[in-house]
Amino acid sequence: MPFALTDEQKLLQESVDRFVERDYGFDIRTRQAGSEAGWSAETWARFAELGWLGVPFAESAGGYGGGPVEAGLIAEGLGKGLAVEPYLWTVVLGGGLLARAGRTDLLGDLIAGNLQLATGFAEPQARYALTDVATTAERSGGDFRLSGQKAVVFNAPSADRLIVPARTAGGQTEPGGITLFLLPADADGIALRAYRTMDDGRAAEVTLAKVRAGADEVLGDVDNGMALLEPAIDVATSVLCCEAAGVMEALVSQTREYIGTRKQFGVPLSRFQVLQHRMAEMFIHKEQTQSMAYMAVVRAAAGDGPEASRAASAAKAYAGEKGKSVGQEAIQMHGGMGMTREMPISAHFKRITMIGTLFGDADHHLDRFADLGAGAGAG
Repeated sequence: MPFALTDEQKLLQESVDRFVERDYGFDIRTRQAGSEAGWSAETWARFAELGWLGVPFAESAGGYGGGPVEAGLIAEGLGKGLAVEPYLWTVVLGGGLLARAGRTDLLGDLIAGNLQLATGFAEPQARYALTDVATTAERSGGDFRLSGQKAVVFNAPSADRLIVPARTAGGQTEPGGITLFLLPADADGIALRAYRTMDDGRAAEVTLAKVRAGADEVLGDVDNGMALLEPAIDVATSVLCCEAAGVMEALVSQTREYIGTRKQFGVPLSRFQVLQHRMAEMFIHKEQTQSMAYMAVVRAAAGDGPEASRAASAAKAYAGEKGKSVGQEAIQMHGGMGMTREMPISAHFKRITMIGTLFGDADHHLDRFADLGAGAGAG
């Protein structure tokens, strides 16, 4: 399948790379990650000024008419610099759900940088199963009362609104009977236990205790939330794989530079053939991850469906497995220095490790890819 960036996409890619190189050095990133919020409101405002927050949305919704490909290019560039700002969680996943639900009234605030979102798509007992939803939404007159727990809700400590799947009908693991709710993060009955993740992100365990939700806080159709959630997760997974390609590129380039300057027995480490072979494998894994990530966002841009889902799972399975390999090789070639917080390589390794588990690990996505293929064959 031929793929080439348009002139506009190339300019977008160059603008992100230029920003990361000039204005997002590792010292800046470290300072912002160590702040109370874990990211910079000033940098987020800069993202809005540059138009990146509106890139994936239709012009009719106040955006710039891009889509998953453009979001992937931004994520790839931000991955190189390990940006801690919640682009994936607010713009790609949260904003994607708003757009699918037709909530263009809120997209304007998001695009302007004035709205933060978090999506509680995981529960403690569910592992990676989106349809395993024990959180309930019981009808109370014309409203709903939500009770349950959401696990590892990224960006929840900073969110203005929480998007919460809850069961309004059916059994705990049935795909039907799930409804999406858009709740104020400070609504009565919502409690957060916030914490810092291993890659310097911010997340929280979210407890819902009879949280009131009106009919106007339902996203999409009652009992049919998976029609919105599953394809939105596929898009976010594909964009995340683009970020993984950016992180892996940084791992490869930093390792290449290190072994080119570090000497042993009077010669640079890069002169040793065994390290040349290992660097070549790292480079191949990075290139293949990028190719599969681009395929996934292209499929997502073409529309929802089995092909987009299979491409997302294929890219995620590969990125999860090979990202881990590239990260480990980078650390080993740096030696003990690679484990120190002062070295950017350690932060990149932590991020690629975290990416390997987000939205499902390699084993989960290999199984899902096979299941989707079996379903296509049966059809």
